[in-house]
Amino acid sequence: MHVLSSRILLRPADPERSRRFYGESLGLAVYREFGTGPERGTVYFLGGGFLELSGRAAAAPAAPPELRLWMQVADVRAVREELRGKDVEVIGEPVTEPWGLVEMWLADPDGVRIAVVEVPEGHPLRHRP
Repeated sequence: MHVLSSRILLRPADPERSRRFYGESLGLAVYREFGTGPERGTVYFLGGGFLELSGRAAAAPAAPPELRLWMQVADVRAVREELRGKDVEVIGEPVTEPWGLVEMWLADPDGVRIAVVEVPEGHPLRHRP
């Protein structure tokens, strides 16, 4: 299989609320929108992939509890400061984990868990053999 593109699809319980969360609170840039009105689909840039919000879930949570989003950033603590005062549920403050990554955990309006991760200098993930 030769994959040309990929994206994560989420069916939020309240699409407008989720668009405010991902677009305004987290500040993800819009790749494209399709359809019209409150039920329109919105695709956001997500680093090397995309996040699509489309359709509407019957009830929250829209995703199984095992689903997690992983977003790598340059500075987790700076992102935490950016999020202060915004409508973002921080469920885990930034901490350096035993495996060396700095992680902060968020929840979207439907309860989808989001890991915001910093890969510090010298971490093995930065090594390219």
